[in-house]
Amino acid sequence: MDKIWANSGDSHFLEPADLWHQIMPKAQADRMPRTEMISDSEELVTVDGKSFTRKVPKIMTAKGATGESIVEMSHRPPGSRDATLRMKDLDEEGIWAEVMYASIGLWCALIEDRALIRDAARAENEWLVSEVMSVAPDRLVPTALMPLLDVADAVAEAQHAASIGLKIINMPTGAPPGMPDFNDDSWEPLWAACEEAGMVVGFHIGTDSASGPLSAMHRGPGGAVLNYVETCYGGLRAATKMVSGGALDRHPNLKVLISEGGATWVPFIGDRMNEAYRQHGMFVRPQLSRLPKEILFSQVYASFQHDESAPAAMSAMGYNNVMWGSDYPHLEGTYGHSQKTLHELFDDVSPEVRQRITRGAFEELFPHVSAAPASSVSAV
Repeated sequence: MDKIWANSGDSHFLEPADLWHQIMPKAQADRMPRTEMISDSEELVTVDGKSFTRKVPKIMTAKGATGESIVEMSHRPPGSRDATLRMKDLDEEGIWAEVMYASIGLWCALIEDRALIRDAARAENEWLVSEVMSVAPDRLVPTALMPLLDVADAVAEAQHAASIGLKIINMPTGAPPGMPDFNDDSWEPLWAACEEAGMVVGFHIGTDSASGPLSAMHRGPGGAVLNYVETCYGGLRAATKMVSGGALDRHPNLKVLISEGGATWVPFIGDRMNEAYRQHGMFVRPQLSRLPKEILFSQVYASFQHDESAPAAMSAMGYNNVMWGSDYPHLEGTYGHSQKTLHELFDDVSPEVRQRITRGAFEELFPHVSAAPASSVSAV
Protein backbone atom coordinates (compact mmCIF):
# COMPACT_ATOMS: atom_id res chain seq x y z
CA MET A 1 0.00 0.00 0.00
CA ASP A 2 1.32 3.45 -0.89
CA LYS A 3 2.09 5.42 2.26
CA ILE A 4 0.25 8.56 3.30
CA TRP A 5 2.39 10.44 5.82
CA ALA A 6 0.29 12.34 8.35
CA ASN A 7 0.68 14.40 11.49
CA SER A 8 -1.53 13.57 14.46
CA GLY A 9 -3.48 16.12 16.46
CA ASP A 10 -4.18 13.57 19.18
CA SER A 11 -2.11 10.87 20.85
CA HIS A 12 -1.18 9.86 24.39
CA PHE A 13 1.84 8.72 26.35
CA LEU A 14 1.65 6.28 29.23
CA GLU A 15 3.70 7.62 32.09
CA PRO A 16 5.96 5.28 34.06
CA ALA A 17 4.04 3.72 36.94
CA ASP A 18 6.46 5.36 39.37
CA LEU A 19 6.70 8.71 37.58
CA TRP A 20 5.58 10.82 40.52
CA HIS A 21 8.12 9.17 42.81
CA GLN A 22 10.82 9.82 40.23
CA ILE A 23 10.16 13.54 40.00
CA MET A 24 8.54 14.63 43.29
CA PRO A 25 9.25 14.27 47.02
CA LYS A 26 7.72 11.09 48.42
CA ALA A 27 5.20 12.91 50.61
CA GLN A 28 3.75 14.61 47.55
CA ALA A 29 4.19 11.67 45.18
CA ASP A 30 2.14 9.43 47.48
CA ARG A 31 -0.83 11.77 46.96
CA MET A 32 -0.64 11.91 43.17
CA PRO A 33 -3.02 9.99 40.86
CA ARG A 34 -2.41 6.29 40.41
CA THR A 35 -4.42 3.47 38.90
CA GLU A 36 -4.52 -0.24 39.60
CA MET A 37 -6.39 -3.01 37.83
CA ILE A 38 -8.34 -4.96 40.43
CA SER A 39 -9.97 -7.32 37.92
CA ASP A 40 -9.91 -7.82 34.17
CA SER A 41 -12.66 -5.21 33.79
CA GLU A 42 -12.33 -2.87 36.77
CA GLU A 43 -9.76 -0.24 37.68
CA LEU A 44 -9.12 1.43 41.03
CA VAL A 45 -8.25 5.12 40.73
CA THR A 46 -6.69 6.93 43.70
CA VAL A 47 -6.18 10.71 43.80
CA ASP A 48 -4.89 12.41 46.95
CA GLY A 49 -6.36 9.83 49.31
CA LYS A 50 -9.70 9.47 47.52
CA SER A 51 -10.41 6.25 45.64
CA PHE A 52 -13.09 5.05 43.28
CA THR A 53 -13.49 2.30 40.71
CA ARG A 54 -14.40 2.46 37.07
CA LYS A 55 -15.14 -0.10 34.40
CA VAL A 56 -12.63 -0.63 31.61
CA PRO A 57 -12.83 -2.91 28.54
CA LYS A 58 -12.18 -6.54 29.27
CA ILE A 59 -8.92 -7.87 27.91
CA MET A 60 -9.82 -9.86 24.82
CA THR A 61 -9.00 -10.40 21.18
CA ALA A 62 -11.74 -10.48 18.57
CA LYS A 63 -11.35 -12.36 15.30
CA GLY A 64 -12.78 -11.60 11.91
CA ALA A 65 -14.66 -14.07 9.72
CA THR A 66 -11.43 -15.28 8.09
CA GLY A 67 -9.57 -15.54 11.37
CA GLU A 68 -7.68 -12.26 11.23
CA SER A 69 -7.38 -10.21 14.39
CA ILE A 70 -9.60 -7.14 14.21
CA VAL A 71 -9.45 -5.94 17.83
CA GLU A 72 -6.62 -6.54 20.26
CA MET A 73 -7.56 -4.97 23.57
CA SER A 74 -4.72 -6.78 25.30
CA HIS A 75 -2.07 -5.39 22.96
CA ARG A 76 -0.21 -2.26 23.98
CA PRO A 77 2.10 -0.75 21.34
CA PRO A 78 5.80 -1.01 22.19
CA GLY A 79 6.25 2.75 22.27
CA SER A 80 3.39 3.49 24.66
CA ARG A 81 5.81 4.29 27.50
CA ASP A 82 9.14 4.48 25.67
CA ALA A 83 9.67 7.55 23.49
CA THR A 84 12.52 5.93 21.56
CA LEU A 85 10.48 2.84 20.68
CA ARG A 86 7.58 5.15 19.93
CA MET A 87 9.45 6.63 16.97
CA LYS A 88 9.66 3.19 15.36
CA ASP A 89 5.91 2.74 15.84
CA LEU A 90 5.23 6.13 14.29
CA ASP A 91 7.47 5.47 11.29
CA GLU A 92 5.75 2.15 10.65
CA GLU A 93 2.31 3.75 10.91
CA GLY A 94 3.22 6.70 8.69
CA ILE A 95 2.76 9.27 11.47
CA TRP A 96 5.36 12.01 11.48
CA ALA A 97 4.64 14.52 14.26
CA GLU A 98 2.06 14.23 17.02
CA VAL A 99 0.46 16.08 19.91
CA MET A 100 0.85 13.97 23.04
CA TYR A 101 -1.58 14.17 25.96
CA ALA A 102 -0.96 12.50 29.30
CA SER A 103 -2.74 9.36 30.45
CA ILE A 104 -2.72 9.09 34.24
CA GLY A 105 -1.96 12.82 34.25
CA LEU A 106 -5.51 13.45 33.05
CA TRP A 107 -6.65 12.56 36.57
CA CYS A 108 -4.70 15.53 37.95
CA ALA A 109 -7.80 17.63 37.27
CA LEU A 110 -9.29 16.01 40.40
CA ILE A 111 -6.55 17.31 42.72
CA GLU A 112 -7.93 19.91 45.13
CA ASP A 113 -4.67 21.07 46.74
CA ARG A 114 -3.25 24.17 45.06
CA ALA A 115 0.36 23.59 46.12
CA LEU A 116 0.28 19.92 45.12
CA ILE A 117 -0.91 20.51 41.56
CA ARG A 118 1.38 23.50 41.15
CA ASP A 119 4.44 21.46 42.13
CA ALA A 120 3.31 18.47 40.08
CA ALA A 121 2.87 20.56 36.95
CA ARG A 122 6.33 22.07 37.27
CA ALA A 123 7.92 18.66 37.81
CA GLU A 124 6.04 16.84 35.04
CA ASN A 125 6.61 19.54 32.45
CA GLU A 126 10.35 19.51 33.03
CA TRP A 127 10.29 15.70 32.82
CA LEU A 128 8.37 15.90 29.53
CA VAL A 129 11.04 18.10 28.00
CA SER A 130 14.02 16.09 29.26
CA GLU A 131 12.70 12.54 28.84
CA VAL A 132 10.06 12.66 26.09
CA MET A 133 10.35 15.64 23.78
CA SER A 134 14.14 15.43 23.72
CA VAL A 135 13.95 12.14 21.80
CA ALA A 136 12.54 13.94 18.74
CA PRO A 137 11.95 17.65 19.42
CA ASP A 138 10.98 18.26 15.80
CA ARG A 139 8.26 15.57 15.92
CA LEU A 140 6.95 15.05 19.46
CA VAL A 141 4.69 17.79 20.88
CA PRO A 142 3.77 16.91 24.49
CA THR A 143 1.14 18.97 26.27
CA ALA A 144 2.00 20.87 29.44
CA LEU A 145 0.22 19.93 32.67
CA MET A 146 -1.47 23.02 34.13
CA PRO A 147 -2.23 24.02 37.75
CA LEU A 148 -5.71 25.50 37.50
CA LEU A 149 -6.72 26.10 41.11
CA ASP A 150 -5.31 29.62 40.90
CA VAL A 151 -5.12 31.72 37.74
CA ALA A 152 -1.78 33.22 38.74
CA ASP A 153 -0.32 29.71 39.12
CA ALA A 154 -1.64 28.81 35.67
CA VAL A 155 -0.08 31.90 34.11
CA ALA A 156 3.27 31.23 35.77
CA GLU A 157 3.32 27.61 34.59
CA ALA A 158 2.26 28.47 31.03
CA GLN A 159 5.16 30.92 30.86
CA HIS A 160 7.54 28.38 32.38
CA ALA A 161 6.38 25.65 29.99
CA ALA A 162 6.96 27.94 27.02
CA SER A 163 10.40 28.89 28.31
CA ILE A 164 11.56 25.26 28.38
CA GLY A 165 10.24 24.51 24.89
CA LEU A 166 6.69 23.18 25.27
CA LYS A 167 4.21 24.45 22.70
CA ILE A 168 0.75 23.55 24.02
CA ILE A 169 -1.02 23.52 27.38
CA ASN A 170 -3.36 20.72 28.41
CA MET A 171 -6.72 21.99 29.68
CA PRO A 172 -9.71 19.98 30.96
CA THR A 173 -12.94 20.73 29.12
CA GLY A 174 -14.49 21.94 32.38
CA ALA A 175 -12.95 24.20 35.01
CA PRO A 176 -11.90 22.63 38.33
CA PRO A 177 -14.50 22.60 41.13
CA GLY A 178 -14.71 25.94 42.83
CA MET A 179 -13.16 27.82 39.89
CA PRO A 180 -15.12 29.97 37.41
CA ASP A 181 -15.79 28.42 34.03
CA PHE A 182 -13.61 29.22 31.06
CA ASN A 183 -15.95 31.87 29.64
CA ASP A 184 -15.31 33.97 32.75
CA ASP A 185 -13.04 37.02 32.45
CA SER A 186 -10.96 35.88 35.43
CA TRP A 187 -9.07 33.57 33.03
CA GLU A 188 -8.04 36.52 30.88
CA PRO A 189 -4.43 36.58 32.19
CA LEU A 190 -3.94 32.96 31.10
CA TRP A 191 -5.24 33.57 27.58
CA ALA A 192 -3.04 36.67 27.31
CA ALA A 193 0.01 34.74 28.50
CA CYS A 194 -0.60 31.92 26.03
CA GLU A 195 -1.08 34.33 23.14
CA GLU A 196 2.11 36.20 24.01
CA ALA A 197 4.12 32.98 24.33
CA GLY A 198 2.62 31.39 21.22
CA MET A 199 1.20 28.51 23.27
CA VAL A 200 -1.72 26.55 21.83
CA VAL A 201 -4.58 25.89 24.25
CA GLY A 202 -5.38 22.17 24.00
CA PHE A 203 -8.65 20.65 25.20
CA HIS A 204 -8.96 16.86 25.04
CA ILE A 205 -12.49 15.51 25.10
CA GLY A 206 -13.70 13.50 28.08
CA THR A 207 -11.78 15.55 30.65
CA ASP A 208 -14.47 17.50 32.47
CA SER A 209 -12.79 17.83 35.85
CA ALA A 210 -16.10 17.81 37.72
CA SER A 211 -16.75 14.17 36.84
CA GLY A 212 -13.27 12.91 36.11
CA PRO A 213 -11.80 11.95 32.74
CA LEU A 214 -13.86 9.58 30.67
CA SER A 215 -16.30 8.82 33.46
CA ALA A 216 -19.38 6.78 32.64
CA MET A 217 -22.58 8.84 32.76
CA HIS A 218 -25.06 6.35 31.32
CA ARG A 219 -26.01 2.81 32.31
CA GLY A 220 -28.19 0.19 30.74
CA PRO A 221 -29.05 -0.42 27.07
CA GLY A 222 -26.85 1.60 24.75
CA GLY A 223 -24.60 2.74 27.57
CA ALA A 224 -21.34 2.10 25.73
CA VAL A 225 -22.42 4.18 22.73
CA LEU A 226 -24.04 6.87 24.89
CA ASN A 227 -20.89 7.32 26.97
CA TYR A 228 -18.61 7.40 23.94
CA VAL A 229 -20.73 10.08 22.28
CA GLU A 230 -21.01 11.99 25.57
CA THR A 231 -17.26 12.53 25.69
CA CYS A 232 -17.43 14.76 22.60
CA TYR A 233 -19.69 17.36 24.18
CA GLY A 234 -17.08 18.77 26.54
CA GLY A 235 -14.89 19.80 23.62
CA LEU A 236 -17.83 21.43 21.90
CA ARG A 237 -18.66 23.37 25.05
CA ALA A 238 -15.05 24.45 25.58
CA ALA A 239 -14.84 25.88 22.06
CA THR A 240 -18.19 27.65 22.46
CA LYS A 241 -17.07 29.23 25.74
CA MET A 242 -13.80 30.47 24.27
CA VAL A 243 -15.65 32.08 21.37
CA SER A 244 -18.81 33.43 22.98
CA GLY A 245 -17.05 34.65 26.13
CA GLY A 246 -14.82 36.84 23.96
CA ALA A 247 -11.45 35.26 24.82
CA LEU A 248 -10.57 34.50 21.22
CA ASP A 249 -11.91 37.79 19.93
CA ARG A 250 -9.71 39.70 22.39
CA HIS A 251 -6.74 37.52 21.48
CA PRO A 252 -6.87 36.99 17.71
CA ASN A 253 -3.51 35.20 17.66
CA LEU A 254 -4.55 32.65 20.28
CA LYS A 255 -5.19 29.16 18.88
CA VAL A 256 -7.31 26.37 20.40
CA LEU A 257 -7.13 22.65 19.61
CA ILE A 258 -10.04 20.35 20.44
CA SER A 259 -8.63 16.83 20.22
CA GLU A 260 -10.50 13.62 19.40
CA GLY A 261 -13.95 15.20 19.21
CA GLY A 262 -14.50 15.04 15.46
CA ALA A 263 -14.77 17.99 13.09
CA THR A 264 -18.20 18.31 11.51
CA TRP A 265 -19.64 19.76 14.72
CA VAL A 266 -17.65 22.95 14.14
CA PRO A 267 -19.71 24.26 11.18
CA PHE A 268 -22.93 23.33 12.96
CA ILE A 269 -21.96 25.13 16.15
CA GLY A 270 -20.75 28.09 14.13
CA ASP A 271 -24.15 28.42 12.49
CA ARG A 272 -25.90 28.00 15.81
CA MET A 273 -23.80 30.67 17.51
CA ASN A 274 -24.35 33.07 14.63
CA GLU A 275 -28.09 32.54 14.90
CA ALA A 276 -28.00 33.22 18.64
CA TYR A 277 -25.91 36.34 18.06
CA ARG A 278 -28.36 37.58 15.45
CA GLN A 279 -31.72 36.49 16.86
CA HIS A 280 -30.95 37.10 20.53
CA GLY A 281 -28.60 40.04 20.14
CA MET A 282 -30.32 42.00 22.90
CA PHE A 283 -29.09 39.39 25.38
CA VAL A 284 -25.58 38.89 23.99
CA ARG A 285 -22.68 39.92 26.21
CA PRO A 286 -19.95 40.63 25.31
CA GLN A 287 -20.37 42.12 21.88
CA LEU A 288 -17.78 40.65 19.50
CA SER A 289 -15.85 42.38 16.75
CA ARG A 290 -16.51 39.43 14.40
CA LEU A 291 -19.32 36.94 14.05
CA PRO A 292 -18.84 33.87 16.27
CA LYS A 293 -18.53 31.50 13.32
CA GLU A 294 -15.71 33.56 11.84
CA ILE A 295 -13.81 33.45 15.13
CA LEU A 296 -14.47 29.72 15.49
CA PHE A 297 -13.32 28.94 11.95
CA SER A 298 -10.15 31.00 12.20
CA GLN A 299 -8.88 30.12 15.70
CA VAL A 300 -10.27 26.69 16.66
CA TYR A 301 -8.77 23.48 15.27
CA ALA A 302 -10.42 20.08 15.67
CA SER A 303 -9.00 16.57 15.33
CA PHE A 304 -10.75 13.30 14.45
CA GLN A 305 -9.56 9.79 13.75
CA HIS A 306 -12.10 7.65 11.87
CA ASP A 307 -14.99 10.00 11.02
CA GLU A 308 -15.78 9.51 7.35
CA SER A 309 -17.66 12.83 7.28
CA ALA A 310 -14.72 14.88 8.59
CA PRO A 311 -13.06 15.72 5.24
CA ALA A 312 -16.38 17.21 4.11
CA ALA A 313 -16.18 19.72 6.96
CA MET A 314 -13.44 21.30 4.88
CA SER A 315 -14.37 20.45 1.31
CA ALA A 316 -18.13 21.06 1.62
CA MET A 317 -18.53 23.31 4.68
CA GLY A 318 -15.55 25.63 4.40
CA TYR A 319 -13.94 24.76 7.74
CA ASN A 320 -10.21 24.61 7.02
CA ASN A 321 -8.83 23.77 10.48
CA VAL A 322 -9.60 20.05 10.37
CA MET A 323 -6.80 17.81 11.66
CA TRP A 324 -6.44 14.06 11.61
CA GLY A 325 -5.33 12.24 14.78
CA SER A 326 -4.27 8.66 15.49
CA ASP A 327 -5.17 8.51 19.22
CA TYR A 328 -2.09 6.30 19.66
CA PRO A 329 -1.97 4.02 21.64
CA HIS A 330 -5.62 3.87 22.70
CA LEU A 331 -8.05 1.12 21.79
CA GLU A 332 -10.25 3.43 19.73
CA GLY A 333 -7.19 4.76 17.88
CA THR A 334 -5.68 3.68 14.58
CA TYR A 335 -2.55 1.84 15.69
CA GLY A 336 -2.03 -1.21 13.50
CA HIS A 337 -4.28 0.11 10.75
CA SER A 338 -3.34 3.79 10.37
CA GLN A 339 -2.54 3.48 6.68
CA LYS A 340 -5.77 1.60 5.99
CA THR A 341 -7.71 4.34 7.80
CA LEU A 342 -5.88 7.16 6.02
CA HIS A 343 -6.51 5.61 2.61
CA GLU A 344 -10.18 5.06 3.36
CA LEU A 345 -10.51 8.69 4.42
CA PHE A 346 -8.41 10.41 1.78
CA ASP A 347 -8.13 8.32 -1.40
CA ASP A 348 -11.19 9.99 -2.87
CA VAL A 349 -10.60 13.57 -1.78
CA SER A 350 -8.58 16.23 -3.54
CA PRO A 351 -4.84 16.48 -2.86
CA GLU A 352 -5.41 19.95 -1.38
CA VAL A 353 -7.90 18.69 1.20
CA ARG A 354 -5.75 15.66 2.03
CA GLN A 355 -2.63 17.78 2.49
CA ARG A 356 -4.38 20.32 4.70
CA ILE A 357 -5.99 17.75 7.01
CA THR A 358 -3.08 15.33 7.29
CA ARG A 359 -0.29 17.90 7.48
CA GLY A 360 -1.04 21.55 6.80
CA ALA A 361 -3.25 22.44 9.77
CA PHE A 362 -0.85 20.74 12.18
CA GLU A 363 2.16 22.56 10.73
CA GLU A 364 0.28 25.84 11.03
CA LEU A 365 -0.29 25.26 14.75
CA PHE A 366 3.22 23.95 15.37
CA PRO A 367 5.59 25.54 12.85
CA HIS A 368 8.63 24.25 14.73
CA VAL A 369 8.02 20.66 13.56
CA SER A 370 10.05 19.39 10.65
CA ALA A 371 8.34 18.58 7.37
CA ALA A 372 6.97 15.08 7.01
CA PRO A 373 8.30 12.87 4.21
CA ALA A 374 6.46 13.12 0.94
CA SER A 375 3.52 10.74 0.69
CA SER A 376 3.89 8.11 -2.01
CA VAL A 377 0.25 8.17 -3.10
CA SER A 378 -0.67 9.60 -6.46
CA ALA A 379 -2.96 12.61 -6.82
CA VAL A 380 -6.72 11.97 -7.10
